[in-house]
Amino acid sequence: MLSLLFYLIAGHFIADYPLQSDTIGINKHRLAKTELQKYVPWYYWLTGHAFTHGAMVGLATGIYWLGCLETIAHFLIDLGKCEKKYGLVVDHILHFICKIIWLVIWCYCK
Repeated sequence: MLSLLFYLIAGHFIADYPLQSDTIGINKHRLAKTELQKYVPWYYWLTGHAFTHGAMVGLATGIYWLGCLETIAHFLIDLGKCEKKYGLVVDHILHFICKIIWLVIWCYCK
């Protein structure tokens, strides 16, 4: 169980840092007005980033629908951060709460 929590958190950091380029990090913000957003809207960038997180959770747990839930949760949490409703610390706390929820669900599903 602790090993799964480790992989869920490690997957989060992998998807949030090495797999999230500066281009994604900037363009996933609705209020960012970059030249690139004229061709690829912000919600494409945020959705792609959220799906990367969902894939990490799905791979770690072996339960694809947990990956789907993570995709939705990550999209909404990052949207709130991008809208400046809260900062990085609250963002990560919310993401880690989701990881604990996925872990509890995984325990009941196995």
